Amino acid sequence: MGFMKIFVRDLQPNQLCRTTFLVNSKEVRQKKTGEPFLSLNLSDKTGDIDSKMWDNVADVVDSFSAGDFVKVKGVMSLYNGRPQFTIHTLEHLEDFEVQMGDFFATSSRDPEEMYRELSDIIDGIQNQHLRALLQAFFADEELRGRYIKAPAAKQIHHAYLGGLIEHVLSLCALCKLVAPRYPNVDQDLLITGAILHDIGKTEELTYDRGLGYSGAGQLLGHIAIGARLLHEKLRLLPDFPKPLAILVEHMILSHHGKLEFGSPKIPMMPEALLLHYLDDMDSKMEAMRAQLERDEKSEGVFTAYNPALERVALKRDRFLGKEQPAPPTVEYSPVQAAPSLLGTKVSKPEQKPATPSRPNRGQARFENSLFGDKLLGALGED
Repeated sequence: MGFMKIFVRDLQPNQLCRTTFLVNSKEVRQKKTGEPFLSLNLSDKTGDIDSKMWDNVADVVDSFSAGDFVKVKGVMSLYNGRPQFTIHTLEHLEDFEVQMGDFFATSSRDPEEMYRELSDIIDGIQNQHLRALLQAFFADEELRGRYIKAPAAKQIHHAYLGGLIEHVLSLCALCKLVAPRYPNVDQDLLITGAILHDIGKTEELTYDRGLGYSGAGQLLGHIAIGARLLHEKLRLLPDFPKPLAILVEHMILSHHGKLEFGSPKIPMMPEALLLHYLDDMDSKMEAMRAQLERDEKSEGVFTAYNPALERVALKRDRFLGKEQPAPPTVEYSPVQAAPSLLGTKVSKPEQKPATPSRPNRGQARFENSLFGDKLLGALGED
């Protein structure tokens, strides 16, 4: 294509660039003059960005749809403190013209490594019936493949390929950490619930091209799908105790915690209640991490409002004055921008090591505090 792919996270304010994106959404709106403009949400594997095309809309409006790839030339700027990409030119691309790996976010962890970790957790379950049930699930090669690849959600948390198993492994680690604190909790049952609570997302979500919902996902939801999958596997285990099967199903049905959050039942036993709170905590912590990462280029010390979290998030290091200032931005106009700069990835400034090069016991007590930095400077410390 004659230029290097620039990712959303590497867009620099006021720098003209040519790059490629996936179109998540497309709306045709009207200016005050009555002329049309395009409001798009464009993305790649590093994030998404609100985008506008103000001119020459009639030339391209029918050439692409949501879900297509496009090549664009334009400029990112901060509008009301938030990144917005203004499109000068847009061209539809066919699938073979792009590298698919550039557009779909994936877990930073190796999927096979995560599955081996999950297998070790299953092998460590002492209850033979629960262990056999989980082994029956993952003996299903098609289901196992979907479980390893599936996201944990479309948008809210772990919304990337491999996000489901990554979330489950995090949840299992939390279960092992917290369960010993409560002697009345059956850890094997708790971990079984953690592994199976979102099993329905393997069929609820589609993730071959962007993230969306399947027909079954829209009509049934992952809780109902998960209960069905459980019954399918239980039919392969005629000796599985019926009361234990009911408890496992209750874990799946109640893990959202409240009826208004989509659970057909509320948690009625310690393991179900603990699973709900650990699941909620892990998903919200990941959602906040992702929100802070998406908003790192925005101005101010707070992120945009997150509807799922029902709050803004504080950029702690910026609030405390620890964040290094961004390098000065050079403005490029279409005339000034040199062709050799277009598509060049802008590297981030090196971060100063948090640990001083000459630590001592007195210094250790004051490091990472504004008062401590001033005091150590006055004492002649580096």
